Amino acid sequence: MNKALIVVQGPTGIGKSHLSIQLAKHFNTEIISSDSRQLFKELSIGTAVPSPDELSQVPHHLIHSHSIHDDYNASRFETEALELIEQLFSSRNQLIMAGGSMLYVDAVCKGIDFQPDVDPVIRESLVNDWQEKGIEHLRLKLKQLDETYYQQVDLKNPKRLIRALEVCLMTGKPYSSFRKETIKERPFKIIKIGLNMDREALYDRINQRVDQMIAEGLEDEARKIYPFRHLNSLNTVGYKELFAHFDGAISLEKAIELIKRNTRRYARKQLTWLRKDEHINWFHPDNLDEIITFTEQQLPT
Repeated sequence: MNKALIVVQGPTGIGKSHLSIQLAKHFNTEIISSDSRQLFKELSIGTAVPSPDELSQVPHHLIHSHSIHDDYNASRFETEALELIEQLFSSRNQLIMAGGSMLYVDAVCKGIDFQPDVDPVIRESLVNDWQEKGIEHLRLKLKQLDETYYQQVDLKNPKRLIRALEVCLMTGKPYSSFRKETIKERPFKIIKIGLNMDREALYDRINQRVDQMIAEGLEDEARKIYPFRHLNSLNTVGYKELFAHFDGAISLEKAIELIKRNTRRYARKQLTWLRKDEHINWFHPDNLDEIITFTEQQLPT
């Protein structure tokens, strides 16, 4: 097994895309995006898709490859990404995978048959549904997605209903199908690089990036997809706050403030998830030489 998938992870705004391009240039290889929103062709600014110049420097895959109207989930990503990895390994010994969607990374590294951790975005959406629409809404949704577990679960327990629903929505498979955690063996080595920095410095980067997105036209981008705001693919920080502004619920200034706050919160949740993975090797995103040296030492011979 002389093939290696180099996985770059870290919180939003940390610089995964930039580092991945540098690594791909060094190893003369290509990048597979593991970002669950960058793959939608209707979204660019709010998902921080690499610039045309960056995309031209290194071949990228699974960016702007699907539509917000597609029924897409981690199970489908696992299938498509593994097919792509197999194809690219025919001419490359190393590949880079980078993105902030932890479940998508886990789907490729472990397989979707394991029971995944909490997705903070989906969990928040389901909790809001419970608080606004009541427990009966959760019951009906679970009956639709997983009739088997619906017959088994305590229908008076909102926590169990929410847990089952989030797994259904994250994976595209019934919660009842997850009998035990089974990590699949992959025919390639996986090297995980985690990026982190001082929290205040990260927050400053996030705030500046939101300001840059607004300057680049995020409001106009969000307005174009506003008619489809009910889609799960658009339940995303950066768009849902602007949708609330378009609804007349909040001012533009408040929407921008909330985008910054919610992005910082999401970054914290990402780090909480990632710190559970003992296989991640942590670096500051500016330490390119150190990351390259470490990665080269880990490559299969």
